[in-house]
Amino acid sequence: MSSKQLKFLFIGAHPDDVEMGAAGTILRLKQSGHWIGIIDLTQGEMGSRGSAETRKAESKEASTFLALDSRDNLNLGDAKIENTENNRAKIAEQIRSHKPDFVFCNAPKDRHIDHGYAAQLVLDACFLSGLRKFHNENDIAPHRPHNVFHYIQDYYIEPSFVVNITSVYEEKMKAILCYKTQFFTGSEQPGPQTPISSPEFLEFFNGRASQMGRLISKRYGEGFIAHQPIDAEEMNWFDN
Repeated sequence: MSSKQLKFLFIGAHPDDVEMGAAGTILRLKQSGHWIGIIDLTQGEMGSRGSAETRKAESKEASTFLALDSRDNLNLGDAKIENTENNRAKIAEQIRSHKPDFVFCNAPKDRHIDHGYAAQLVLDACFLSGLRKFHNENDIAPHRPHNVFHYIQDYYIEPSFVVNITSVYEEKMKAILCYKTQFFTGSEQPGPQTPISSPEFLEFFNGRASQMGRLISKRYGEGFIAHQPIDAEEMNWFDN
């Protein structure tokens, strides 16, 4: 765990969720000098391709590429994410330790069942982390983020706002393709075909980025859903 206070904390149900949904935004935030952390809730061990060990190595490679300041894995169980008090407490402890102003998490409804469950779990944990009497065995001061955002995944959801990632789109794709067992990289990988392992998925992915970019008259974009109304003054994230 990093000792740095992270202004932005990104949380994903599986290693590669954050990269797919928000790596472009992370790259732009890093260019502006912000400290960034990722928390993976599971090891992705139920994936049809690869293993927990290969996914760990891939996430380490992606983390280095993104120049992350911290990355943790809570190992809550792939395809087993539940909104329990124990799981809420684990995430709340991370929120209190890192003290982020903004938290990004999975889409509230998506093809993979873990994504929606993780989204609500993180929302609840962010609220509870601000309650002084909620499960605070380590005596860490309460902290509640200013806002929670959901990145948009497989299902299309109308975004609350879009980040222009045109200048970093190629780098985003390099971060995603660090997960060699999961995506098409030009060479055949062991394991069955999955909805995300074909060249066609990368075409879809490119189209989604173009679709989001078009909403703000840019080439590529990443869309997000805001849990609370947005303060325009707080959205000057990319000013040096």
